[in-house]
Amino acid sequence: MEPENRISNKALTVWKISGLIGCSITWVIGIALLVLTIVFNWSYWMIGVLIIFSIIQAYLTIFLMPGVKWKRWRYEVRNTEIDIQSGIFVIKRTLIPMIRVQHVETKQGPLLRKHDLASVEISTAATMHVIPALDLDEADELRRYISRMASVEEEDV
Repeated sequence: MEPENRISNKALTVWKISGLIGCSITWVIGIALLVLTIVFNWSYWMIGVLIIFSIIQAYLTIFLMPGVKWKRWRYEVRNTEIDIQSGIFVIKRTLIPMIRVQHVETKQGPLLRKHDLASVEISTAATMHVIPALDLDEADELRRYISRMASVEEEDV
């Protein structure tokens, strides 16, 4: 049985904006290559390849992947464990025993803050696990609940 809880719908917007930022970097590099191609009279086939690559990248990172990623992302926090499911092509399931949790915190970058979202980071001795893009109130409540269940110190960043 897969975990029941989904991350916020607003994650789609944040991931699309992130994809757009990544594509913008590719477009700037493409424009620079176009200028260099014209200045140094290089072969124009590179421009065609770059345009095709840019279109594919934009479609994948802005339109396709955010929706697929959101559909796959699920989590559930129980008294004894945290169950996380993620992945796009390969679905990954992770069970984190509460007794292994050492540290729990919420984090917000500029995009998450603008959309009133936060990520919950769960640290164990070996790894760190992230539940991304939860509504701010839900993220704070989840951090407090996991902290209580695991009896660890909270840190709000």
